[in-house]
Amino acid sequence: MAVFIDTFVNKIDRKGRVSVPATFRAALAAQAFQGIVAFPSFKFPALHCAGMDWMSSLIDSTANVDLFSAEHDDLTASLFSDAKQLPFDGEGRVLLPESLCAHANLTESAAFAGRGRYFEIWEPKALDAYKAEARKRAAEQQRTLRQGSAPESSGGSSR
Repeated sequence: MAVFIDTFVNKIDRKGRVSVPATFRAALAAQAFQGIVAFPSFKFPALHCAGMDWMSSLIDSTANVDLFSAEHDDLTASLFSDAKQLPFDGEGRVLLPESLCAHANLTESAAFAGRGRYFEIWEPKALDAYKAEARKRAAEQQRTLRQGSAPESSGGSSR
């Protein structure tokens, strides 16, 4: 599965095309669909994006929710009905549909924010404000991660 880290800001041209960062394209290179899948976040004024493998993992996750339940209906409607497959053009750009741009308030530039297994596209100033608030919450609530054992292939040992 692809990994996405760092933040990049790229211009959106008059036709609505934006260059996907080269490191993100490289992370997606082995996938059959050469492009990204994007859908509106239901939490933020942003777009959730990844490769088709991540979308497949989301589909698999919906198997853990009762089919035809209100929860299943809400999740699948939120995740898949507005998702768009955006193929790369010859220059590594994607064409952002107007509906996605409207949701994320994208006009002149787009900030690509790595989130590990997926990335988000934000209006750059909105992303800066969100990250500042997230860091503040993390510090105030003393957020931590449990450190798992080192992968065997790295030569590390488990404690």
